[in-house]
Amino acid sequence: MSTLAAQNPTPILSLEGITKDFPGVRALSAVNLNLYPGEVTALVGENGAGKSTVVKVLTGIYQPDAGLIRLHGEPASLSTPNDAAGMGITAIHQETVLFDDLSVAENIFIGHAPKARFGMVDWNQMNDQAKALLNRIGATINPTTLLRDLGIANKHMVAIARALSIDASVVIMDEPTAALSHKEIEELYLLVEQLKSDGKAILFISHKFDEIFRIADRYTVFRDGELVGDGVIGDTNSAELVELMVGRAVDSVFPQRTNELGETILCVEGYSHPTEFDDINFSLKRGEILGFYGLVGAGRSECMQALFGITRPSSGNLIINDEVVTPKSPADAINHGLVYVPEDRGKQGAITALPIVDNIALPSLKTTSNKGFVRMAQEYALAQQYTQRLELKAAALDQHVGELSGGNQQKVVIAKWLATQPKVIILDEPTKGIDIGSKAAVHAFMRELASQGLAVIMVSSEIPEIIGMSDRIIVMREGRQVAQLDNQNVSPERLVREAAGITESSAA
Repeated sequence: MSTLAAQNPTPILSLEGITKDFPGVRALSAVNLNLYPGEVTALVGENGAGKSTVVKVLTGIYQPDAGLIRLHGEPASLSTPNDAAGMGITAIHQETVLFDDLSVAENIFIGHAPKARFGMVDWNQMNDQAKALLNRIGATINPTTLLRDLGIANKHMVAIARALSIDASVVIMDEPTAALSHKEIEELYLLVEQLKSDGKAILFISHKFDEIFRIADRYTVFRDGELVGDGVIGDTNSAELVELMVGRAVDSVFPQRTNELGETILCVEGYSHPTEFDDINFSLKRGEILGFYGLVGAGRSECMQALFGITRPSSGNLIINDEVVTPKSPADAINHGLVYVPEDRGKQGAITALPIVDNIALPSLKTTSNKGFVRMAQEYALAQQYTQRLELKAAALDQHVGELSGGNQQKVVIAKWLATQPKVIILDEPTKGIDIGSKAAVHAFMRELASQGLAVIMVSSEIPEIIGMSDRIIVMREGRQVAQLDNQNVSPERLVREAAGITESSAA
């Protein structure tokens, strides 16, 4: 037991034998979880292990079918999200659940704004209290600013301020660093330390083991809805956690390329945008995986979105199969055999309110319909083919995408574009938020696609992934292409130097 746990032997919050069933699937099976004051407990597990379900139980969205929740040692009923918030439980999600059209202060105090006479909102007091909370966590944000005008990192700051505004004793952080830069991640770590010093119990969900071993005091591992291990983080290592997560040892070696590259299928010449990127040049061959690396703000995603017709370049040529193509829309790009799997799967990649089968079949209606009538059998066959290949975990193809874990949502997005049988696929952060077992499945599938002649562009911020999967690597910095490297003997240090603009003399 850690020192803090020894000093505070009673958990702030406990789950005892929690079970949750959905039609055709048991999401949680008699799981236990303890969260201690002044400690970070890391919850780890593959996609579909039950992590998201636990978060929804703790925040009053789901009601358990069996088991007991204790708060400060006493039985508690979290019947609604308002109940959970009123009892001091709050969550900061990977994709921040806030309101773009409200001010920062309104987002912080929504549902519990300070009141003036006659029950009216006391706007001055609310703005003053919001400013004090933001100052407390070192965020220099004007409380009257509309949330839509903030970047992702500052939106996370607002979510943390909201947690503090209800005097939460339990703070849940679900993949909080997924969209943050290295500097912003370090600032978040400092905030976590401050929350610990304030005596908060923190549940930290992450697929990044370096984060887990950096800030966690304890760990809990779920697999297939069951608790398979827990303990003090200092008593374990990454290999043991992986084996607990997947029930087997996972080979961390990336799949090797066994195919020969084919002819050039795509060329980009002098591609430029007035504000996002300038003079991008590269070619891509059949069977090749071309990696794009760069720091946050390098312009990688913006370039890919222009290739897909989401935005328009100011100059340059896109050539596919020796034909100059000017995609005026994503539909144009798809018709020319180019598809794009976006980083933001929640807003750009999937329709979460629709079932899996509808999402996958949507871009392929020309092949799954006849004279305007959808052929359901063909839609299901198409969806089943690609969900099986990607090892999607779901109760059924009729399950709504919004009910899936983040990693499985990503697989749905990849599957729907692959079902169009493209010539070129752009994968923007394809394993973002995906657990280590699912990453291996996606990597193997990418290599399989390349071996079948598909040309792949992969945008990734993970250096091991870029080096392990790419045949060639293009490095971008501040909207410009600064290096094009063959994957033979390229080092992580070289990539970072190129991306950050560090010369070897200054690095020395």
